[in-house]
Amino acid sequence: MVIEAVPVIKAIEKAVGAKLKSAKSKKKVQIVFFSPAGKEFSNITADSFKKFTDIVLVCGRYEGIDVRIKKVFPMVDISTGPYVVTGGELPAMIVIDAITRRIPGVLGHDSSVEENRISSSDVYTRPEVIEYKGKKYKVPKILLTGDHKKIDEWKLKGRK
Repeated sequence: MVIEAVPVIKAIEKAVGAKLKSAKSKKKVQIVFFSPAGKEFSNITADSFKKFTDIVLVCGRYEGIDVRIKKVFPMVDISTGPYVVTGGELPAMIVIDAITRRIPGVLGHDSSVEENRISSSDVYTRPEVIEYKGKKYKVPKILLTGDHKKIDEWKLKGRK
């Protein structure tokens, strides 16, 4: 099953058609077409989207959307990874989240954006020691020292 072009064209026209008529406002609009064959989405791509005031996410379903919509509107083909899903809704959510978290204040502090700070995939909470089935699991001692320089070094080692 393929989604017809005309309803999608009308939806895009309703959303941003007026902005596409002016050369100045046209530069602030990005239309994204989700496709497994598209450029793989990344944090760099998300950062590049900050310059747009309007982003239209075109989500297909089943076998996709009649490709003629791409002849009517300029679009960028995006893939969220080397896999195929049943529709574009989940990739759209990924893109929305990745772009939104870059807006100042969304995460509370800009230092909360993981790729802008030293972080580790290994995280711990209290208590310092947990016990499960007779075995004790401890937080690494370095994390209990309060020595931020050494903790950052430990986090960097964990990335390799």
